[in-house]
Amino acid sequence: MLILEWERSSIFIVAINIQILPMIFSSFPAAEPSKVKSSNKPKLLVVDDEQDNLDLLYRTFRRDFTVFRADGGVNALEILAKEGEMAAIISDQRMPEMKGTEFLSRTVSDFPDTMRIVLTGYTDINDLIDAINSGQVHKYITKPWEPEQLKLVISEATQNYALLKQRSEELSRSQAQNSLLSAIVAIAQNSDQLSDCVPLLASTFLQNFGADGVILQLVQHGALVDTQAICGDYAWDLAGDPLVQQAIASRKSQICLDADSSEFKTNLTIAIAFREEVLGILSMRWQTANAVSFDDIAVIQQCVDEAAIALTCIRYYAKH
Repeated sequence: MLILEWERSSIFIVAINIQILPMIFSSFPAAEPSKVKSSNKPKLLVVDDEQDNLDLLYRTFRRDFTVFRADGGVNALEILAKEGEMAAIISDQRMPEMKGTEFLSRTVSDFPDTMRIVLTGYTDINDLIDAINSGQVHKYITKPWEPEQLKLVISEATQNYALLKQRSEELSRSQAQNSLLSAIVAIAQNSDQLSDCVPLLASTFLQNFGADGVILQLVQHGALVDTQAICGDYAWDLAGDPLVQQAIASRKSQICLDADSSEFKTNLTIAIAFREEVLGILSMRWQTANAVSFDDIAVIQQCVDEAAIALTCIRYYAKH
């Protein structure tokens, strides 16, 4: 399990499992951990009803990719439902259950950034043209294919995928940040009591970052108070969370991206602080590991800083 301590421009390691990261750094820029994360092998799904072809595709790409194999479209869809988005999918065109283009068309809505490649050994040009023109297929390769040629195609495809993902994530973060900041401004202008704005803030953070659960609880004089809002499908006790106590004591947010002994694999405990005073704790949890990037966390922290100003203003006007 890796636990990090966040302070705007830097992250400091608080506790770490040596088996996960054998070298410990006293401090490093926020961008550095994401470089380590991005070095993971991209995921590749290969689909063919002939076992020999599946084995050959697996051997061709296993060194550079995490390869998943399916013997048909139905099995491939089940793998995607379980494993999630792939960088690329290679599918044979002629299969008994469904054509490769038909299978690939079913993946577009859920995984729009995935690169799709068809292997075809016969002339079915109309299906291929329609699939390519509609954006369902990135490229087609005729059989028999050469391993080195296919490697070049997949290398290009995964580079395009990485670029699309980067742009999509940047756009998503920008939209989330704009939505959050607009909501925070509206809350600051329209809320008369702190208790009125807490549910609105919690709900806004949940909606914009897809967490499985969010709890926002106020803090006074260094201790949690009863005013809180719980959003999502799960609830937990902040008072018994050591990350919460650490965040309150240090006035710094705590980050756990790969918990190995919890229902939630990603845990953000964000200190809502203004001028050295902790006003509240925003706890966000996901059931998947590394559910957010460090760029996502930076956006969340920036919006929390704005929320701290809003809470300070509301508290001031509530007293007067």
